Formats: sequence, C-alpha cells, structure tokens
Amino acid sequence: MRGGFWRHFDFWLLGAVTILVIIGITMIRSALAGNYELTVTTPLVNRQIIFALIGFVLFLITAGIDYRLWSSLSTTLYIGIIIVLLALNVIGAALFGSARWFRTTLVFIQPSEFAKLVLILSMSHFFVRHLHEMNQPKWTIRSLLMAMGITIWVLLQPNLSTSIVLIVLWFVLLWMSGIPVLHLLGYALSGIAAIGVSFPILVQAGVVQDYQLRRVLNFVSPDPNARYGEIYNIQQALISIGSGGWFGQGYGHGTQVQLRFLKVRWSDFIFSTTAHELGFVGAVLIIGLVMFIVWRCLWAARISRDAYGALISYGVATLIAFQSIVNIGVNLNLMPATGLTLPFVSYGGSSLVANLIAVGLVESVIMRHKALEL
Repeated sequence: MRGGFWRHFDFWLLGAVTILVIIGITMIRSALAGNYELTVTTPLVNRQIIFALIGFVLFLITAGIDYRLWSSLSTTLYIGIIIVLLALNVIGAALFGSARWFRTTLVFIQPSEFAKLVLILSMSHFFVRHLHEMNQPKWTIRSLLMAMGITIWVLLQPNLSTSIVLIVLWFVLLWMSGIPVLHLLGYALSGIAAIGVSFPILVQAGVVQDYQLRRVLNFVSPDPNARYGEIYNIQQALISIGSGGWFGQGYGHGTQVQLRFLKVRWSDFIFSTTAHELGFVGAVLIIGLVMFIVWRCLWAARISRDAYGALISYGVATLIAFQSIVNIGVNLNLMPATGLTLPFVSYGGSSLVANLIAVGLVESVIMRHKALEL
C-alpha cells in the first residue's frame, strides 16, 4: 500500500533542485579557487557536497513521511526551536557578544535556517485549526504573537534579514488562510506604522545595526565618487554581471572572480559569479530553475488534499521565491544588501539542508494528493 504513494513522486521537482545544487557546487568551487590555496578550497567544496548528500537523504525521508504527521508535532517543534535559539543567544552573548551558529569541530550549524521550516509548519497548523475564525482580529494577533515567539530570538542574534523572512512567511500564510483582503491591508498598514514608530527604539537598542543603516543609505543615495567602502561589493557585482556577456568569460576564467575583485562570491554574490563566468545564459538558467521550483510548489498547494498541505506548499514557495528575489535583487542593485543567500546555490550547509527538507515537505504533499487506490 505505501509503495503506491511513490507513483505520484514529482521527478521534475527533484530534477530542477538537483541541477541547481550541482550548479551551486560547481560555481562555489570556481569562486573559492581564486581566493584560497587548494588545501583550503577542497575541504569547503567537499563540505558542501557532503551537506548536499545529507540534504537529499533527508529530502527523500521527508517525502516518504506523511506530511500530516508534522501537524501533531508542531507544538513540540515550536517549543524546541525556541529553546535552541534561546540557548544560542545565551551562549553567543556569553562567549562572542553575539552568535548565529553553533560551532562544532567539523561544521557550523545555523538554527535560524531550520526556524523557517518550523515557522511554516507551526503557523500552517495554527491557521488550519482556526481557518474559519481568521476574520476575527484576536486570532490574527495570536498568530502574530506566535510568529514573534520565534522571530524575536532571531532578531536578537542580531539577524535582521532572516527575521524579515520569518515575518514575510507569517504574512503570506495569513493571506493564504483566507483572511479578508481589507483586513490584510489594514494589518499591513498597521505593521508599517508600528515599524516606523519603533524604528528609533530598535536602533537605540542595537537590534538594527549601524552597518545595516549604512547599507540602506548607500542604496538610496550612493556616493558616485566612492571606489571602495560601503558600495564596493555592489559595484563589483554589477561589473561582474555586465562583463559576462551572453556566454561568460568561461568557467574558472572570470577575472572578477579569479582575481578576487568580487567579494563574498561563493555566498551572497554567487549569482554575479555565475553571470560573470557563464554569462546571461547561465544567469537565466538559474532564474528559470528557481521559477520552475516555485511553480511546482504552488501547483502542489493547488492539488493538495487539505488546507494544511496547501499552506505548507505556499510557505515553501514563499521561502524560496522571496530569498531568491532578494538575493538576485541585491546582485543587480535593485535593493539594499541583506546577506540572504540564493537557495540551493550559495555556499552554506544549514541553508542547503533546510531548503532540501522544505522541498521534501512539498514532495510529500504531492505524493499524497490522491487517495491511495486499494
């Protein structure tokens, strides 16, 4: 009986994700080759490959588990991630002043990446339970407080960019739960007003850092005479993309990458690295694959047997789409630098594993969108 579920396995989704991961590992290798000696570069690339293998195993395991099981575990997961984030804040404040990772002998683990998954699962469970009550403000406020129960500990790390992702996830899931549009607009305007009023307090408290303010100011009003400093990375990213042409300067031969003009090119600016060495064709391939993955997630939401599976799929689609739009937007100087990575492509083990698990959840929804024929 259980084997029947695998008949609906979405190989197109798996294929698109696999190609993106392979492109990511390939470009990370080229990006690092111009910066480190081979003895340092090889372990970092191997580490990404190991995380990819772990992620794909967890992807298959997650796909094989009925997604509805996570509904019964949502409270445990919610409390668990808060304990982990709280412990990270306490340990980080005591040892380093702040911290976003648990540092082990072999790897760094970033709990905030997994907090995104927990938020999707816990908020989906909450909204399904109160699906017909969301027109009442008290339930919206409760859902916001529940989302902030996770977000606040990420914000205090400080990690503003991931905190924004968490709030966006909550807002989209609130929207998809069927809340009236006028209520949604009212909450959005109230939120913007609240941020405006509390912003000076957040700055004074150190939640919003000086370098984050400078990023916004330099985006709004950059110094045209500045060659270095705050806008250097963006300038080099634009040069890298522009000089790539249609087919790029060749893998491992991009001067911006190999001569180290482009910084953080294996992570935040991996899109610029790809456009520089593989050209417009390589950049469009990445964008096309991301769009295809998001579309398959939205399709999973449409065919889901229940609201819980649909909300999970909408949440994963939002997670991948939002981070991709922001990362590529930063590379193209369409928005301020944020530090958000490009899903499946940028270097980072925790991000890669978490994203693969997220797609595994969507795969589980797809596999069970029909009742199993006996």
